[in-house]
Amino acid sequence: MLPDERRLHLHHGPIDLIVEAFGPERLQALALAEARFQTVLSELVEELKVLRQPCEPDRKFHGAIARRMQLGVEYFLPRFITPMAAVAGAVADEILEAMGAGEGIDRIYVNNGGDTAIYLSPGHSMKAAIAAPFRAEIAIQSTDHSRGVATSGWRGRSQSLGIADTVSVVASNCASADAAATMIANAVNLPGHTNISRTMALEISPDSDLGEQLATVDVGDLTDTDVETALNNGELLAQTCVHEGAIDGAMLILKNSIRQVGTMDLIHTNTGELAIA
Repeated sequence: MLPDERRLHLHHGPIDLIVEAFGPERLQALALAEARFQTVLSELVEELKVLRQPCEPDRKFHGAIARRMQLGVEYFLPRFITPMAAVAGAVADEILEAMGAGEGIDRIYVNNGGDTAIYLSPGHSMKAAIAAPFRAEIAIQSTDHSRGVATSGWRGRSQSLGIADTVSVVASNCASADAAATMIANAVNLPGHTNISRTMALEISPDSDLGEQLATVDVGDLTDTDVETALNNGELLAQTCVHEGAIDGAMLILKNSIRQVGTMDLIHTNTGELAIA
């Protein structure tokens, strides 16, 4: 437990979770989260070689988290994507389910490095801050469809093929939000632009699931037209995802411009000098 005696910190290797439950049965729920966490990393390692390979439709995995990862990314086929695009969200979803939310639990969040799975009992709500260069948050009510929040971008802890500063997504579960944030961030792009530096992903990280794909390492000066074009590319994919029910909404940020797609009422911003394109 963290010093505030409210939040549980679960850490093993690259997995770093903050978990909090609300309600009279909260300690029991946290104990269940801790128990399930004991085998998370070992389960993933057993199938890691295949999880790092490009996704194939209907591929079968043994582990529950690996199966969540596969389901989270299949929507984007035949585009290039590996199940690792949904790993943080899938872990959050799995821990949330293990906590057995029900009577005696009002709310739960499982935050895995910013990608967050949420449980809400009827009549309750939760707000989640968005990683952005301005104040922004997602407010989810128990009557909303969304239960997962995820963010991706070239400045984040994972490699990106695009140039988005951040793309935040809300979806029915965290694995789906995670995969979609990754792919929409990849789509915010200007292929061949001379002010964008890219390096083969394997040269940055030898075990990268992106292989020989060119990952973004720096984004220099862009014209207003460049920014608009890149955001248009990402917004097109985001709109398709919303229209087809893969996600509920998204916020795309590049330089000093943002785009919002889908459930606008969930995402609140105080943008200051930023332009809402």
